[in-house]
Amino acid sequence: MNTVLLTTVAMLAFAANSLLCRLALGQGLIDAASFASIRVISGAVLLCLIVLPRWRANGRSSTDWRSVAMLFSYMVFFSFAYLSLDAGTGALILFGAVQLTMFTIALRGGEQFPLLSWVGLILALLGLLYLVFPGITAPDPLGAVLMAIAGIAWGFYSLLGRGVTDPLEATANNFISSVPLVILVSLLFIDDFHGSSVGIGLAVVSGAVASGAGYAIWYAALPGLTATRAATVQLSVPVIAAFGGVILLSEQLTLRLSIASIATLSGVAIVLAQRTARSSRS
Repeated sequence: MNTVLLTTVAMLAFAANSLLCRLALGQGLIDAASFASIRVISGAVLLCLIVLPRWRANGRSSTDWRSVAMLFSYMVFFSFAYLSLDAGTGALILFGAVQLTMFTIALRGGEQFPLLSWVGLILALLGLLYLVFPGITAPDPLGAVLMAIAGIAWGFYSLLGRGVTDPLEATANNFISSVPLVILVSLLFIDDFHGSSVGIGLAVVSGAVASGAGYAIWYAALPGLTATRAATVQLSVPVIAAFGGVILLSEQLTLRLSIASIATLSGVAIVLAQRTARSSRS
């Protein structure tokens, strides 16, 4: 029950990032660069407070700058993508890109995929392609590309973190090291700077609560989950974000998004199920 509770809270936190970002940017409450900067800084402060006792006792470990680059890329492209994407659409593109990136790396690493897994991969890819295919209800092309880049970055970030001995400390290091980079982005987009107290507040909540605390809670849940189950439960994030967008942001749940979600999430679920079956037989 403890693992179930922690996992549920973590998934709600992940979906909340999409809702908070879209709420702040969709209503023009803050510019994208400032939202990303405040989100990273807020997350860095909270995570630093969490790991500070162990740093005092054992010292601080070195930083992996590849992970920093991927986290920074995810944060920035994520924010700019939500200037034009609905919460559910953005979450689906992000999630799909993350999973497809990780599956592609697995294939390049020599992992053998059975025929049904290939069917699942193709189904997931077709779902995403259908979502972004030009048409009346298609998402903004630039926003879709930016979110896909954010998803690829998060996929690589996740893969780089697999061998980390202390994921929480590594995440704190990555957030802290990303602070100068996001501040530089804010300076580059200084002409677009604007912000209200509500917009800043939403960015702080996204960084400190949905990202910093959310990641800490997720890491606490991971010991009770297999790798495949950890990947599977994340199927819920785009669904939560989509319905949250409808309820909280008055967004429309279009037929295109519904069909694309079913295709993409079903395809990913098929691949994950096949990997689980192969693991149990080996």
